[in-house]
Amino acid sequence: MKSHHLLLAGLLLATACTPRENFRGAVLEESRLAQVAPGKTQGEVTQLLGSPSATSTFADKGNTWYYISRGTEALAFLAEKVVTQRVIAVDFDGSGKVQEVRKFDLKDGEQVAYVERETPSKGKELSIVEQFLGNLGKFNNNDTKR
Repeated sequence: MKSHHLLLAGLLLATACTPRENFRGAVLEESRLAQVAPGKTQGEVTQLLGSPSATSTFADKGNTWYYISRGTEALAFLAEKVVTQRVIAVDFDGSGKVQEVRKFDLKDGEQVAYVERETPSKGKELSIVEQFLGNLGKFNNNDTKR
């Protein structure tokens, strides 16, 4: 009986130590990606790669489509760790034809330092009592001529 408990405990321990892998984003085949060359139209790129994950925000700076994917791994209760990351940027010229294809991976990424400051909002912060008293009568409408 004890050997069964030891076997069960061993199995539980082994499965707890197995990392959980997750993959999110655009899965692009290299053969299709290789076909995206300067001169291809946006329609042809969509047929080859599908819809982009994101597009550039400022059209006056050019039109760029981004295909983004990320692989993560987590062990037991620990936080996820990014193990792979890939960004394909397809730059289009003014006529909608591919100008350049750029590839980025995990080593090309940069950590962004977040600022902890908060932007104050205009107005007055009301206490719960002030909110309650301020709402009295607002929802008690006896006028039925809507």
